[in-house]
Amino acid sequence: MEEKKLTCICCPMGCQLQVTIRDGQVEKVEGNTCKRGAEYGKKEVTNPTRIVTTTVRVHGGSLPVVPVKTASDIPKSAVMDCIRQLKEVVVEAPVYIGDVVLTEVAGTKIAVIITKNIEKLCEKQNL
Repeated sequence: MEEKKLTCICCPMGCQLQVTIRDGQVEKVEGNTCKRGAEYGKKEVTNPTRIVTTTVRVHGGSLPVVPVKTASDIPKSAVMDCIRQLKEVVVEAPVYIGDVVLTEVAGTKIAVIITKNIEKLCEKQNL
């Protein structure tokens, strides 16, 4: 039998969870004040996932980078591959919230989307 202690991140309560694992299976989750905490504890010790938020470079935009995020959570083991892959991405301005940067990141079937509008940089006109 193995026990893991976690802090639940499902809500601001931050419940201190104790997850009991026997023969590779979650036997019980204690310390949660809601059902979401129990689900989080079970998932965190069996198949942890994360939503990745970062930035990618913008060519010709009013800002040099734009924030992006994975459309849903990806396996925790794929997070660094995701970051490495996004480090090489450059998008062309203009870009808009919801635009897809990558359709399948780091070997997952999860897209990466833009979370801020960036307009095209206007060239200064001589008056």
